[in-house]
Amino acid sequence: MSDDAPRQTTDTPSAEPVPEWRPPVPPKKAQRGASPQVEKAISDVRSKIYPRSVTGIFANWRIIMVYFTQIIFYGLPWLQWNGRQAVLFDLGARKFYLFGMVLWPQDVIYLAVLLIISAFSLFLFTAIAGRLFCGYACPQTVYTEIFMWIERKVEGDRVARIRLDEAPWSAKKFRLKATKHTLWVLIALWTGFSFIGYFAPIRELGTAIITLSLGPWQWFWLFFYAFATWGNAGFLRESVCKYMCPYARFQSVMVDDDTFVVSYDHVRGEPRGGRSRKIDHKEAGLGDCVNCSLCVQVCPTGIDIREGLQYMCIGCGACVDVCDQVMDKMDYPRGLIRYTSGHAITERLTQPEARQRLMRPRIIVYILILSVITVAAFYSLVSRNSIRMDIIQDRGVLGREIPGGYFENIYRLQLMNSAERPAKIKLDVDGLPYVTITTTDTSKDEIDIPAISNELVPVYIRIPVDAQLSQGMHDVIVTATPLTPAGDVDPNGQKVVEKTNFYVPY
Repeated sequence: MSDDAPRQTTDTPSAEPVPEWRPPVPPKKAQRGASPQVEKAISDVRSKIYPRSVTGIFANWRIIMVYFTQIIFYGLPWLQWNGRQAVLFDLGARKFYLFGMVLWPQDVIYLAVLLIISAFSLFLFTAIAGRLFCGYACPQTVYTEIFMWIERKVEGDRVARIRLDEAPWSAKKFRLKATKHTLWVLIALWTGFSFIGYFAPIRELGTAIITLSLGPWQWFWLFFYAFATWGNAGFLRESVCKYMCPYARFQSVMVDDDTFVVSYDHVRGEPRGGRSRKIDHKEAGLGDCVNCSLCVQVCPTGIDIREGLQYMCIGCGACVDVCDQVMDKMDYPRGLIRYTSGHAITERLTQPEARQRLMRPRIIVYILILSVITVAAFYSLVSRNSIRMDIIQDRGVLGREIPGGYFENIYRLQLMNSAERPAKIKLDVDGLPYVTITTTDTSKDEIDIPAISNELVPVYIRIPVDAQLSQGMHDVIVTATPLTPAGDVDPNGQKVVEKTNFYVPY
């Protein structure tokens, strides 16, 4: 017998045999699994939500916002302005057309200002009404609403869709699913086509798609944006809002007890429970909530608003609409679930009293900052000069003496005309005695700039040798004066002034 084998004790008659040794049984995989919270989160991600359709004032507002946002998105690329596309971001030519304005890469400051204005607007809206943008204007919400509308029209409402998904595959199920996805794909492709229409002339794109002559990058972005639309709005849906969007995570920093959010009035609604319409629920010790769970069934993210404010709530107001309908049927006052503030519920404030507390110092600061930035950016944009000039000294030849008794420096003059009409300018130079400027070896000092163009022109600045200047760098100022087509000074034009250096070789 091996020394490692267990031995039996035989010293006393009453001794029981020692059980045979066995290796310990490893814990089951279920026992080695994640925590219950993680398991629930994974289960929530995998489970499909079937929102029930709802009607009401906030549902109508969501429909209005769908029309409003999509008319803008789909319609803007088709607008024309002075014979060209009104809104076009021409990355190849590095020009950005916004109706009557043409922006160059040098105008990137306006993009930064636009992002700042958008950020402060988001802060303002969140401090006032929570995730108002998420519930009504976010592209994820808008396209999910469109795809869900198609889904309801093809497959039916909540119960019909659940039964269809649980049913085995049949010719009817295949037909309904194929119809739904065909419509989804068509909308997604049209969305991708509209998206690339902001970066290339959309009328030319239509012809190029028919003839299959799009460029590789245009094909890529067409199908990528279409696939993203189809996947996000058709499948991911609420998962984008709950797990992928960072805004849901930091919105709590901007929300306080005076922010209007979708709230359940627990003081009025608890204790909840079913009851007959004929009984006096107050005498029965019940609150106004009949525990019908319709607020959960209509929620696009599948949360129960009665559990309090949650980061998954997108503030769409669907639960408000359906709860008001239930209150009407039970002959109870509306507003068990409503847009209100935490202070309004705990302190039993009326809606006018709660709205008066919206104008708190934080909101006033946001409004002031937004107003100042917006007014300053708008003034800068409308008053900017349509002609820009940069002057760069030629480093190959800093300074030289030319026949005729002159010191000469050569420069590259970069001229940008953002107007949609040709421009003519006259060059002048000051700062040194007897200094002159020409564009060629002749005495020409006028330049024609085509409309919406970027011209690179060589210019020459000369000073007489007998001007008795010391060797080294001297400051000169170059001025571009707008002229009329007849050659006169344009009284409405703005001069462009640039400072540069003139090098005296000896």
